[in-house]
Order: sequence, then structure tokens, then C-alpha cells
Amino acid sequence: MSARSIVIVPNKSLTTEAAVIKDINDDLCKLAADMAETMYEAPGLGLAANQVGELLQLIVIDVAYPYAEPHDRKKSPVFILNPRISMREGEVVKEEGCLSVPDFGVEVTRSQRVRVEGVDLDGNPVTIDAEDLLARVLQHEIDHLHGKTILDHASTLKRGLYQRRLNKKTRRER
Repeated sequence: MSARSIVIVPNKSLTTEAAVIKDINDDLCKLAADMAETMYEAPGLGLAANQVGELLQLIVIDVAYPYAEPHDRKKSPVFILNPRISMREGEVVKEEGCLSVPDFGVEVTRSQRVRVEGVDLDGNPVTIDAEDLLARVLQHEIDHLHGKTILDHASTLKRGLYQRRLNKKTRRER
């Protein structure tokens, strides 16, 4: 397993709908392991396959690891294939960042509680009832699978300011 590069806006994979996974094979399991390694190295709370340039409906999350005390840290990645939100309740607004949208934060309205259904890497059905941070991370990663980033939750003005900053940075790097 090895960390991969995280793509950043305006990479096309971030605005493209990911394909449903129909076959669980060694290549997919390798991708999943690489994604976990990438997430931990970044560090992040979750990662969608789109963020490493793979247009497959696969996410990995671990919301406990980054907040655990160093002596209590244990990597426990959760992989979900073809995740979908089957229930939503409540609403909460919080600022979010994204590994694929560096140096940008925006307040995003999300459901406070969600039920996410999908499949694990062994092909077994998975159901996660989540609230608060876990619910937010799941919704964020599932957005990626549908070609949405936190920029889609930003106002036109804030998006434009970020785009100008990116353009300026790109010109400086040339």
C-alpha cells in the first residue's frame, strides 16, 4: 500500500460522477488500501476515490484517529462502496475544508443525522447510522462521488475570490 497524490481543483475528476462498483477485485482492494494511506498521510477524516483521480464509488473514513491521543491512536478505516444516504434528519451549519480545495473553508449546511447504506470490501451490506461529525464526513465524501466539492456550497462571490487566488498562484508558479 502506498499513498497517492490528491488531486485539487480544477481537476475534472472532482466534477465528474463516479461509477458504481460492480466487481470487487484485487485492484479495488489495493486502491482502497492506498486511499487509506493517503488519507492518514494528508491528514484527513475521509477520502473519496475521485480525490485520487479514480472515478469509482468508494470512500474511506476514520474520524477517531486524528483526534485520539498519540498513545491511543489506532487506525480503523471504514471503506464503503456505492454509498448512498437513505435517511436524513436535522440540519446543522459548520465550516468545512477539503483536501482537494486547499486553503479554503466555507460554511456548509448538512443533515445532523444520516443513515448511509453501501457495501464493504468483502461484498457485505453496510449500514451506518451517523450523527454530527461522522454524518458530516460521510455527506462530504458522498458529495465527491457525485462530482460536488465544498466550492459548490460557497456563494458565487466566495467561489470567484478563490478562483482568482488559484489563478494568481498558478501564474506565480510558471
